[in-house]
Amino acid sequence: MTFFILFGWRIIFHHAFRWLWSGNWFIQEKSCRTLSLIMSVRPKFHVGILSNGEATNMKSTFTSADDVLKGLVEWLCSQLKNPSHPHRAVPVAINCLATLLRESSVRASFVQTDSVKLLVPLISPASTQQSIQLLYETCLCVWLLSYYDAAVHYLASTRILPRLAEVVKGSTKEKVVRVVILTFRNLLSRGGFGAQMVDLGLLQIVLSLKAQSWSDEDLLEALNKLEEGLKDNIKRLSSFDKYKQAVLLGQLDWSPMHKDPVFWKDNITNFEENDFQILRVLLTILDTSNDPTSLAVACYDLSQFIQYHPAGRIVVSDLKAKERVMKLMNHENAEVTKNALLCVQRLFLGAKYASFLQS
Repeated sequence: MTFFILFGWRIIFHHAFRWLWSGNWFIQEKSCRTLSLIMSVRPKFHVGILSNGEATNMKSTFTSADDVLKGLVEWLCSQLKNPSHPHRAVPVAINCLATLLRESSVRASFVQTDSVKLLVPLISPASTQQSIQLLYETCLCVWLLSYYDAAVHYLASTRILPRLAEVVKGSTKEKVVRVVILTFRNLLSRGGFGAQMVDLGLLQIVLSLKAQSWSDEDLLEALNKLEEGLKDNIKRLSSFDKYKQAVLLGQLDWSPMHKDPVFWKDNITNFEENDFQILRVLLTILDTSNDPTSLAVACYDLSQFIQYHPAGRIVVSDLKAKERVMKLMNHENAEVTKNALLCVQRLFLGAKYASFLQS
C-alpha cells in the first residue's frame, strides 16, 4: 500500500511539473494550481517513515517532492518577473505563493531567489474586485514572510512600510486591513521597523481604525496590541534614535533637532558608535544623493559635529570629508552651497570663527 501511495504522488509530481514549461498558458495555469494544491496537502515524509508510522525505503521520493516544490517556487517567481500571460500570470502566481509560503522551506526558497522585492510594487491602494484580491493575497504573502528572519531583513531595506500604511489608510475591505495590521504587529519589534512606524504616524492611523466598526475579533486584538507597542516605542525612542533612523534611510529634512544645541550637546558622543557610522553615512549621502535638502542637511550636520565634538575637525578630516564637501560649494542650489561653505569654514577655521562669519 505504501508503495502505491508514494508511486502515485511521484507520477502526479512528474507530469504536472513537466506541463509547467509548456507553451500553453491554460495548461501552465492548471498545472501550477494543481501542484500548489497538492504540495499544500501532500503526505509528510520523515526520515523514511510515513505520517502513519509505516516504514519506507524510497528516499528518492523525498528528493523528488522537494525538488518539485523548489522548481515550482522558481517558476512562480519567474512569472512575477516575466509573466507568460499579460493579465493572469501575476495574480495566479501570487495566489499560489499565498498558499505555499506557509511552509518555511518555501519562504527560504523565495528569499534565495531574490523575489521579496517583486512583491513591493504590487502593494498599492486598489479599487476593483480583482485588484483588491491581488492586493490582499500579496499582503498575505508579506505577512507570511514576516515570520522568516531572512525575509524581514530584506524587507527592512525596502519602502514597504509606507506602501502598507497607504493601503491600510484607504482600504475598506476588512480582510485587507486585518492582514496589514497583523503584518505591522509582527514587524514592530524587528530591526528598525518600530522607529519607521512612529515616523509614519502609524499610531494615528491605528487610532482612526479603532474608531471604526470591525467584526473580526483578531483584527480588534491586533489593533489594541499594535497601539500598545507603538506607544511603548514612542516612549523609548530618543531623539537620537529618530535622527539615526533618518540618516540610515538617507532621508534628511530640516526637523527641529538639527539646529537644536541641546540635541548636539546631549548626543555628541553617540556619534562615535560603530566607528563613527553616522558620519560615514552622511558622507555617503553627499556622494550619492540628488536631493538638495538631504545634501544641505548632511553638510550642516557635519559642521555641527565639528562644532560640538572635541575632536570634530580631526575626525571629519580623517574621513576625507573636505574634498566631498568642497565639491558642493558650487552646487546649483543656494541652500546646499550655504551649508557646504559653513562646513568647510569650520573645517579650516574652527567652529567659533566660522560661526562668527555666518552671523
